Amino acid sequence: MTAVLEASGLGKRYGHKWALSECTLAIPAGKVVGLVGPNGAGKSTFLQLSVGLLGPDAGSIAVLGGRPGASTSEMARVGYVAQDTPTYAGLSIRDHLRFGARMNPSWDEALAEQRIARLGLDAGQKAGRLSGGQRAQLALTLAVAKRPELLVLDEPVASLDPLARREFLQGLM
Repeated sequence: MTAVLEASGLGKRYGHKWALSECTLAIPAGKVVGLVGPNGAGKSTFLQLSVGLLGPDAGSIAVLGGRPGASTSEMARVGYVAQDTPTYAGLSIRDHLRFGARMNPSWDEALAEQRIARLGLDAGQKAGRLSGGQRAQLALTLAVAKRPELLVLDEPVASLDPLARREFLQGLM
Protein backbone atom coordinates (compact mmCIF):
# COMPACT_ATOMS: atom_id res chain seq x y z
CA MET A 1 0.00 0.00 0.00
CA THR A 2 1.37 3.40 -1.00
CA ALA A 3 0.04 6.12 1.25
CA VAL A 4 -0.63 9.60 -0.12
CA LEU A 5 -0.96 10.90 3.43
CA GLU A 6 0.57 9.56 6.63
CA ALA A 7 0.21 11.05 10.08
CA SER A 8 1.82 9.75 13.25
CA GLY A 9 0.96 11.14 16.66
CA LEU A 10 -0.11 14.36 14.92
CA GLY A 11 -1.24 17.19 17.16
CA LYS A 12 -2.12 20.88 16.94
CA ARG A 13 -2.67 23.17 19.87
CA TYR A 14 -4.33 26.59 20.02
CA GLY A 15 -3.14 28.17 23.24
CA HIS A 16 -3.69 25.59 25.97
CA LYS A 17 -6.34 23.64 24.04
CA TRP A 18 -5.49 20.73 21.76
CA ALA A 19 -7.61 20.89 18.58
CA LEU A 20 -6.09 17.63 17.42
CA SER A 21 -4.01 15.14 19.39
CA GLU A 22 -2.41 11.73 18.84
CA CYS A 23 -3.80 11.43 15.30
CA THR A 24 -2.27 8.48 13.48
CA LEU A 25 -3.53 7.31 10.09
CA ALA A 26 -2.46 6.38 6.57
CA ILE A 27 -4.56 7.11 3.51
CA PRO A 28 -3.77 4.88 0.54
CA ALA A 29 -3.50 6.18 -3.02
CA GLY A 30 -6.60 5.94 -5.16
CA LYS A 31 -9.08 6.08 -2.29
CA VAL A 32 -11.78 8.57 -1.37
CA VAL A 33 -11.80 9.25 2.36
CA GLY A 34 -14.22 11.32 4.39
CA LEU A 35 -13.60 12.71 7.85
CA VAL A 36 -16.64 12.53 10.08
CA GLY A 37 -17.04 14.02 13.52
CA PRO A 38 -18.79 16.71 15.52
CA ASN A 39 -18.02 20.41 15.16
CA GLY A 40 -14.76 21.20 16.90
CA ALA A 41 -13.38 17.66 16.54
CA GLY A 42 -10.34 18.86 14.58
CA LYS A 43 -11.35 17.91 11.03
CA SER A 44 -10.52 21.28 9.46
CA THR A 45 -7.35 21.54 11.54
CA PHE A 46 -6.25 18.15 10.21
CA LEU A 47 -6.95 19.21 6.63
CA GLN A 48 -5.05 22.48 7.09
CA LEU A 49 -2.10 20.51 8.48
CA SER A 50 -2.29 18.17 5.48
CA VAL A 51 -1.89 21.01 2.97
CA GLY A 52 0.74 22.93 4.91
CA LEU A 53 -1.39 25.87 6.03
CA LEU A 54 -0.60 24.93 9.63
CA GLY A 55 2.40 23.28 11.19
CA PRO A 56 2.06 20.52 13.77
CA ASP A 57 2.81 21.02 17.46
CA ALA A 58 3.32 17.29 17.93
CA GLY A 59 3.97 14.27 15.76
CA SER A 60 4.50 14.27 12.04
CA ILE A 61 2.62 14.37 8.76
CA ALA A 62 3.77 13.47 5.25
CA VAL A 63 1.83 14.09 2.06
CA LEU A 64 2.90 12.46 -1.21
CA GLY A 65 6.15 11.52 0.51
CA GLY A 66 7.09 15.03 1.62
CA ARG A 67 6.35 17.71 4.16
CA PRO A 68 3.08 19.52 3.33
CA GLY A 69 3.65 22.94 1.76
CA ALA A 70 7.44 22.56 1.86
CA SER A 71 7.95 23.80 -1.70
CA THR A 72 6.04 25.16 -4.66
CA SER A 73 6.52 21.84 -6.46
CA GLU A 74 4.93 20.03 -3.49
CA MET A 75 2.05 22.52 -3.38
CA ALA A 76 1.41 22.05 -7.11
CA ARG A 77 0.68 18.37 -6.45
CA VAL A 78 -2.12 19.09 -3.95
CA GLY A 79 -5.49 20.73 -4.57
CA TYR A 80 -7.35 22.29 -1.65
CA VAL A 81 -10.69 24.00 -1.23
CA ALA A 82 -11.37 25.49 2.19
CA GLN A 83 -14.77 25.40 3.84
CA ASP A 84 -15.43 29.06 3.00
CA THR A 85 -14.44 28.48 -0.70
CA PRO A 86 -12.25 31.59 -0.92
CA THR A 87 -12.02 33.57 -4.14
CA TYR A 88 -10.79 37.06 -4.97
CA ALA A 89 -13.86 39.32 -5.04
CA GLY A 90 -12.32 41.85 -7.45
CA LEU A 91 -11.20 39.29 -10.01
CA SER A 92 -13.41 37.94 -12.75
CA ILE A 93 -13.90 34.24 -13.31
CA ARG A 94 -11.64 34.58 -16.38
CA ASP A 95 -8.95 36.23 -14.21
CA HIS A 96 -9.18 33.35 -11.72
CA LEU A 97 -8.68 30.85 -14.52
CA ARG A 98 -5.69 32.79 -15.89
CA PHE A 99 -4.20 32.94 -12.41
CA GLY A 100 -4.77 29.19 -11.99
CA ALA A 101 -3.04 28.51 -15.30
CA ARG A 102 0.00 30.58 -14.34
CA MET A 103 0.36 29.05 -10.89
CA ASN A 104 -0.16 25.39 -11.72
CA PRO A 105 2.12 23.44 -14.06
CA SER A 106 -0.47 20.69 -14.68
CA TRP A 107 -3.32 23.13 -15.35
CA ASP A 108 -6.08 21.71 -17.57
CA GLU A 109 -7.45 24.78 -19.33
CA ALA A 110 -10.00 22.81 -21.34
CA LEU A 111 -11.44 21.23 -18.19
CA ALA A 112 -11.69 24.61 -16.45
CA GLU A 113 -13.36 26.35 -19.39
CA GLN A 114 -15.75 23.45 -20.05
CA ARG A 115 -16.77 23.31 -16.41
CA ILE A 116 -17.43 27.07 -16.24
CA ALA A 117 -19.46 26.90 -19.46
CA ARG A 118 -21.43 23.84 -18.28
CA LEU A 119 -22.29 25.68 -15.07
CA GLY A 120 -23.58 28.64 -17.11
CA LEU A 121 -21.21 31.10 -15.45
CA ASP A 122 -20.21 34.31 -17.23
CA ALA A 123 -16.40 34.33 -17.39
CA GLY A 124 -16.40 38.14 -17.26
CA GLN A 125 -18.31 38.29 -13.98
CA LYS A 126 -16.45 39.33 -10.83
CA ALA A 127 -16.26 36.67 -8.13
CA GLY A 128 -17.61 39.15 -5.57
CA ARG A 129 -20.90 39.24 -7.47
CA LEU A 130 -21.37 35.48 -7.53
CA SER A 131 -23.75 33.64 -5.22
CA GLY A 132 -22.23 31.46 -2.51
CA GLY A 133 -22.88 28.35 -4.59
CA GLN A 134 -21.34 29.92 -7.69
CA ARG A 135 -18.22 30.93 -5.72
CA ALA A 136 -17.99 27.36 -4.45
CA GLN A 137 -18.21 26.08 -8.03
CA LEU A 138 -15.43 28.48 -9.08
CA ALA A 139 -13.20 27.36 -6.20
CA LEU A 140 -13.90 23.70 -7.03
CA THR A 141 -13.10 24.34 -10.69
CA LEU A 142 -9.75 25.88 -9.73
CA ALA A 143 -8.93 22.89 -7.53
CA VAL A 144 -9.78 20.16 -10.03
CA ALA A 145 -8.31 21.96 -13.09
CA LYS A 146 -4.87 21.95 -11.49
CA ARG A 147 -5.05 18.13 -11.82
CA PRO A 148 -3.64 17.46 -8.37
CA GLU A 149 -2.39 14.09 -7.21
CA LEU A 150 -4.26 14.69 -3.95
CA LEU A 151 -7.49 16.70 -3.70
CA VAL A 152 -8.45 17.93 -0.22
CA LEU A 153 -11.94 19.34 0.24
CA ASP A 154 -13.11 20.92 3.50
CA GLU A 155 -16.89 20.92 3.06
CA PRO A 156 -16.89 23.08 -0.09
CA VAL A 157 -20.04 21.44 -1.41
CA ALA A 158 -21.98 22.51 1.68
CA SER A 159 -23.00 25.74 -0.07
CA LEU A 160 -24.16 23.94 -3.22
CA ASP A 161 -27.77 22.99 -3.77
CA PRO A 162 -28.44 19.22 -3.55
CA LEU A 163 -28.47 18.69 -7.33
CA ALA A 164 -25.24 20.63 -7.88
CA ARG A 165 -23.65 18.77 -4.96
CA ARG A 166 -24.55 15.38 -6.45
CA GLU A 167 -23.40 16.39 -9.95
CA PHE A 168 -20.04 17.62 -8.62
CA LEU A 169 -19.41 14.51 -6.54
CA GLN A 170 -20.41 12.20 -9.41
CA GLY A 171 -18.09 14.08 -11.77
CA LEU A 172 -15.29 13.88 -9.24
CA MET A 173 -15.69 10.13 -8.87
